Amino acid sequence: MRILILTDAWYPQVNGVVRTLDAVATELRAMGEEVRFVTPDLFANMPCPTYPEIRLALVTPRRVAAIFDDFAPDAIHIATEGPIGLAGRRACIARGLVFTTSFHTRFPEYVNARCHLPVSAGYRIVRWFHGAAHTTMVATETLRGELASRGFGRLALWTHGVDAELFHPGAKDFVEGPRPVWLYVGRVAVEKNIGAFLDLDLAGTKYVVGDGPLIDRLRRRYPAVRFVGTQSGAALAAYYAAADVFVFPSRTDTFGNVILEALACGVPVAAYPVPGPRDVINGCPVGALDEDLAEAARRALGISPEACRAFALRRTWRASALQFLANLARVDAPADQPRPLRPDPASSSSSACGDASSSAASSSSSSSTTGTA
Repeated sequence: MRILILTDAWYPQVNGVVRTLDAVATELRAMGEEVRFVTPDLFANMPCPTYPEIRLALVTPRRVAAIFDDFAPDAIHIATEGPIGLAGRRACIARGLVFTTSFHTRFPEYVNARCHLPVSAGYRIVRWFHGAAHTTMVATETLRGELASRGFGRLALWTHGVDAELFHPGAKDFVEGPRPVWLYVGRVAVEKNIGAFLDLDLAGTKYVVGDGPLIDRLRRRYPAVRFVGTQSGAALAAYYAAADVFVFPSRTDTFGNVILEALACGVPVAAYPVPGPRDVINGCPVGALDEDLAEAARRALGISPEACRAFALRRTWRASALQFLANLARVDAPADQPRPLRPDPASSSSSACGDASSSAASSSSSSSTTGTA
């Protein structure tokens, strides 16, 4: 089966969208599917204003259509709402091709935080973009309900996984400083609400793994915080494993892959009780959610590392890939009744807390993704 995925988010940019697409593609290829990506590095590109780490492709629907002709995909998935996504959307509509999309990022809230465009206006644009798709995939049930209430239709669940071989418990002496060690991993950007973490009155040492437009300003403002930049692979896993609590201050993430990575390393999570962390934790004894983030962090110190690890072992990229595959539709299917490429997989275990024995039994092979969210 030939699957074409169009995304404006790709390497060297490192975030949850890139890691999810890469990990799922690795699993799909292992199943025998043929996957090709359309990414910014295939075209001339330019840095995104106010966020130079993001590259904007200079692409047209005609160039995307040429890729369609060369690859002859059985299914087309548009993962992002940027220039590549827009060109792909237009090319699909012009040719009468059925396609799916996914909602990874709360762009209306992010744009509002940067240039004050009303959130309602942002959602009108995003709803228009996804409205042409047969199915729009979302990471959590909460997000599905929220988007449905905003007028989005044809929503399907696509949960995420974790590489439990790369991310695993390890030595606590990998980092220096007084205990407890509080860790943040992710982009150092305004939409991540990182200041809420850095301002917490917590004894011990705070570490920040990641980079972004706010990094220089925050280094000057918080000299006691250990900023170690973007990490990947075993080094990233070592930072996770060395922490006592992973603090996730974002209020706008649609999922938060870093939450699962921390849990796979046996590190409990502290977060706000908002969509994303609320869906991932889902009442299981692996994290503390509270509007008082410092209180959540202190409570999380008492959580069992073994329970965190067991929880993460149930969240595999293989299960995520099967769910993605089941949500796809053939490009030549009738728009109102597209044929799925695969039958729906067994119901996901993403909401089950599980125990160590059942978790180990359900773990499957996973890809080695790297970086920060």
